[in-house]
Amino acid sequence: MSEASQSAGASADAPLIEPSVLERTLRAALRRGGDMAEVFAEDRQTSGASLDDRKIEELSSGRERGAGIRVVVGETTGFAHTADLSEQGLLAAAEAAAAVAREGGGGVRTVALPARRSALRHAEVLPASVPKARKLELLTRADDVARSSGGAISQVQVGYGDSRRRILVASTDGVLAEDDQVRTRLNVVCVATGDTGMQTGYESVARTVGFELFDTLDVDELARTAARRALSKLSARPAPSGEVPIVLAGGSGGILFHEACGHGLEADHIVKEASVYTGRLGEQVASPLVTLVDDGTIGAEWGNFAVDDEGRPAARNVLIDHGVLTDYMWDWLRARKVGRASSGNGRRQSYQHLPMVRMTNTFLLAGPDDPEEIVAQTPTGVYVAKLGGGQVNTTTGDFVFGTTEAYLIEGGHITEPLRDANLIGNGPEVLRRIDAVAGDFSMTPGTCGKDGQSVPVGCGQATMRITGVTIGGTAA
Repeated sequence: MSEASQSAGASADAPLIEPSVLERTLRAALRRGGDMAEVFAEDRQTSGASLDDRKIEELSSGRERGAGIRVVVGETTGFAHTADLSEQGLLAAAEAAAAVAREGGGGVRTVALPARRSALRHAEVLPASVPKARKLELLTRADDVARSSGGAISQVQVGYGDSRRRILVASTDGVLAEDDQVRTRLNVVCVATGDTGMQTGYESVARTVGFELFDTLDVDELARTAARRALSKLSARPAPSGEVPIVLAGGSGGILFHEACGHGLEADHIVKEASVYTGRLGEQVASPLVTLVDDGTIGAEWGNFAVDDEGRPAARNVLIDHGVLTDYMWDWLRARKVGRASSGNGRRQSYQHLPMVRMTNTFLLAGPDDPEEIVAQTPTGVYVAKLGGGQVNTTTGDFVFGTTEAYLIEGGHITEPLRDANLIGNGPEVLRRIDAVAGDFSMTPGTCGKDGQSVPVGCGQATMRITGVTIGGTAA
């Protein structure tokens, strides 16, 4: 077992930067002229633990503090980041960002400054206040329950993580905003071994809350679900090949729409004409049953926050309304180019990164149908209970996704489990082929990667049927 940590530095609740220092930093950033200057400060604390083969393999904690300063001059962005939050460090970063921006020529250039050496709470229970032993109990409990689900369970991995991220954003556009984001997660991976080899099952829960997550989360059920998925695949048959009707279980298919159409609706792709949805506002791009929303304000979902990483309030943005494309997602930079307001979708991985257009919680609204009736009215097809990862070409909308739990539909009934396979299709075409949407809406957490940056997001939808999707199985 190993433990890694980083110097904590200042108190977690102390102001990140005093207002007077912010003002002087912004003035310095625009001393040579420019259209906008921005300070983004961040203080992030993390802790995690993992268990594998009944042993605690890792117990870690970390602390990262710093600021990124952005200066925009015409089409050029100057950016510098520093781990030194003293006034001297901030002024040096401001001068560096301003100098880069004034060089002109368009594009983005980044200057990283070395650190100088020096010695709104959303959570009911801050994870940092919880003893490590209590967190480790969760891991061993999940391991015990998963292994008791069946003798074929040969390996169990359990991971726990939490983070607290405090941000401060100030800009010469009149923005001064703070947020305090606390997130907690638990995941279980089970491996079952049998005549068909080793099969894997996975389940996770992740919420924008503190350790009170475990007051309501049934850890035993989480572990049993992961184990059941692994065990069911031991008797799974090869998935069919070719185009078949697909029924996506509630919550499980949200990642498909996040990738297959969500990325194509991000304004940076739109302004570069690198999206299949460019120039199509007001057009019918999906079935009338489809209303697609991106909303950073809902509940405690994984992509929830009070303000984005440009200081704009999180918002509910309807992107497709009953099949009609109504809007895109916008950050400040792209919105400025077309003379509109940001939609609250400017996000960045850390203070060392520039913001870009990113999704928050992206989901399809529930519909009028009954989930059991949708299956009953599907003579043959595949029922996808859980999707895995995937990828999409935003220019064409073509995608590939893996299934991690799927079953055959025969005579309107869910029958045999299927081995993992790929779903292959086109986002706009899939949206048009949705012919039934149920009312059993649910969300799942995820991590979205884009241009080398990762941020937490939520995905969701109700049970729905797609009349035809190509499945890359191995059955003859």
